[in-house]
Amino acid sequence: MKAIVYESYGPTDVLHLKDVEKPSPKDNEVLVRVYAASVNAADWRMMRADPFLVRLYAGLLKPTKFQTLGADIAGRVEAVGKNVHQFQPGDEVFGDVFASGFGGFAEYKCASENELVLKPSNISFDEAAAVPLAALTALHGLRDKGQIKPGQKVLINGASGGVGTFAVQLAKYFGAEVTAVCSTGKVDLARSLGADHVIDYTQEDFTRSGRQYDLILAANGNRSIFDYKRALTSKGAYVMAGGNTGQLFQALLLGPLISLFGKQKMGSLTSTPNQKDLLFMKELLESGKIKPIIDRRYPLSEVPEAIRYVEEGHAKGKVAIILERGE
Repeated sequence: MKAIVYESYGPTDVLHLKDVEKPSPKDNEVLVRVYAASVNAADWRMMRADPFLVRLYAGLLKPTKFQTLGADIAGRVEAVGKNVHQFQPGDEVFGDVFASGFGGFAEYKCASENELVLKPSNISFDEAAAVPLAALTALHGLRDKGQIKPGQKVLINGASGGVGTFAVQLAKYFGAEVTAVCSTGKVDLARSLGADHVIDYTQEDFTRSGRQYDLILAANGNRSIFDYKRALTSKGAYVMAGGNTGQLFQALLLGPLISLFGKQKMGSLTSTPNQKDLLFMKELLESGKIKPIIDRRYPLSEVPEAIRYVEEGHAKGKVAIILERGE
């Protein structure tokens, strides 16, 4: 089968299309013919080993745990192991395969049955592949870490990206008054997702406007943790779900200290994929309460270009990789 592989850390030049052995499912695994995948920040961070701690997970000097990126997949079950009970050949599925070592940028992927759920019939394979990692990151940031409540004033910074587009929709679903922060060209997109207020960060600094929020989810952007602190209510919460390495370490190191000595809660998000929450997202997709936004679609051979585009930080929603149409 064909797959995009990388054998050293670095820029997108390290990625190349290669013929590799088709995997066979273990007793508790499902073999999926991948029809679509999607790109996440996790892909380029793994590719570049940025932050350096990535090497402790993927391999110190070079990637040894896995050599094919891609956490999100959608496709059709081709075979199942003898201990698999949830799926059968022919089922249309989607899921986050991070726990089984990435591998979505390939024609076939073996995954644990608990990483997958049945694909909603009302969306395409590429739309389904755009959901898992980004949507669950948004869900865990708002519901679990942020403890979102109806009527709260919630701000999403980076509202037009992969996580942000789901966060805006989920915050509205949970009954919040949502303020979306994005650039000029994405204001209309944020409004179309249901945001009550939209701030163009090129025209206004939300951290100095005097307005304060009960919950801020930072899905992107380059702001100091102290900027976010100023924009929170006295008992507000800040959740760092995306951004640069400096923001990550501020949230990891300073967030717990600020939380310890005050009523504001500030910190980073660790989102662990799970089947229960993916089923919850499936229900929202089927009911039309959320929808995936796809900016661009690339074939498997152009994964390096797709990752480069996402890394630049200008994508509106998600970027999909199309392997098969699935019709």
